[in-house]
Amino acid sequence: MLKFDEMYGTLHSSSELAGASGMMRCGRDVRPGYAAYAEWLDRQTESMMRARREEAEMIFRRVGITFAVYGAKDEDGTGTERLIPFDLIPRVIPAHEWSQMEKGLIQRVTALNRFIHDVYHDQEILKAGVVPRDQVLNNAQFRPEMMGVHVPNGVYSHISGIDIVRAPDAQGNGQYYVLEDNLRVPSGVSYMLENRKMMMRLFPELFTQNRIAPVAHYPDLLLETLRASAPAGAAEPNVVVLTPGMYNSAYFEHAFLAQQMGVELVEGRDLFVRDGFVYKRTTGGAEKVDVIYRRVDDDFLDPRVFRSDSTLGCAGLMDAYRAGHVAICNAVGTGVADDKSIYPYVPQMIEFYLGEKPILNNVPTWMCRKQDDLQYVLANLKDLVVKEVHGAGGYGMLIGPAATKAEIADFEKVLRANPSGYIAQPTLSLSSCPTFVDSGIAPRHIDLRPFVLSGNSVQMVPGGLTRVALKEGSLVVNSSQGGGTKDTWIMEV
Repeated sequence: MLKFDEMYGTLHSSSELAGASGMMRCGRDVRPGYAAYAEWLDRQTESMMRARREEAEMIFRRVGITFAVYGAKDEDGTGTERLIPFDLIPRVIPAHEWSQMEKGLIQRVTALNRFIHDVYHDQEILKAGVVPRDQVLNNAQFRPEMMGVHVPNGVYSHISGIDIVRAPDAQGNGQYYVLEDNLRVPSGVSYMLENRKMMMRLFPELFTQNRIAPVAHYPDLLLETLRASAPAGAAEPNVVVLTPGMYNSAYFEHAFLAQQMGVELVEGRDLFVRDGFVYKRTTGGAEKVDVIYRRVDDDFLDPRVFRSDSTLGCAGLMDAYRAGHVAICNAVGTGVADDKSIYPYVPQMIEFYLGEKPILNNVPTWMCRKQDDLQYVLANLKDLVVKEVHGAGGYGMLIGPAATKAEIADFEKVLRANPSGYIAQPTLSLSSCPTFVDSGIAPRHIDLRPFVLSGNSVQMVPGGLTRVALKEGSLVVNSSQGGGTKDTWIMEV
């Protein structure tokens, strides 16, 4: 039977299950929500779990649930695709914790959408000095082309992926913090859905023994959200998913979501603009498009407005968009709020626009463009996590406690040369979760990405994508850096 030795992280025959790795509390009692699962796991054998893991890998590979790794090459020199490792042990969140998190997510995304609208209209928050004007207007993601453009419902980020971590607060109690806001083209929801399907296939008994909130209706909510963003007068909105193509790292997800929603997956070459409206080419002739769920970055959407060398978008798209003849989700220019240099100001946005205190706190952050903050960061590099403000995927960052003296010295030079390009945060003692690794069951650090949908209202399915750092001691959960995923269970009362 499977048991976990907390100290050594190995399979053991007599120690308590899962240690302080998320399933147990400091007093060694099982955390709320885990009791039934802990009893079930106690009865499982290592050989059975390994067989289930192999079965999951075989099915994922057969279905084609892979992601492309940019820069990585196979032996023949071609690009490589990899499975995102799937862990068999779910992450469990009690209903009361999720309820509070959900309120905080709705509050945060509402304020962020208000901020983006304000930035492209009256700029009241800039006039008030709450957010520095230069941080916005000089931001690489600020799009002057969006000034004065009205979007349906005032919603810019229709699909938001908010990264949440759990770490001890000043009193040592577990607290949820927002680590990052992903508002441009957040990815990963297909893995949330496929992970749940896999768990139900491998362990159906767990879903009869436990009241686990469902997530399978996410595509229905997504389609509802997209249709709600359609231009006025579109009685039966025609929705498409715009993909850069099959070589994009998230192509599986693009195709998956289009199929699940029952809408067309298109590339830029499938679209054209005529008389200010967007059409898609079909074997039966041109069909007008009302809503584009784009998985293409701003720079590549319209070669007449942004990058002239782009072949991924549609010439004239921005004219149709600004005329209100087509909706683009997420909106062009949303990235101005999807930036680590803007992230520290979100609590002030919540107070400015909503008159409320934040329900979910930010991780404490030093802005290296500020001289005092820079001096503190330089003096404490070995203890901090330093990130590029435009970085993504776990690249361009320094994790001080895991870095060598040489790496820290090299990073210090980079930081001094471009301090405004970086922020720093403390190295959090992130919560961990029992994870089935080669050595058995061991704690691994995790985060959570709930997907928040904003249309006529703000809604989401319970849970999200739990990402896990599979390397022992690692804090980097990104799939491109060796991370994996877990099913996320919100336990219904």
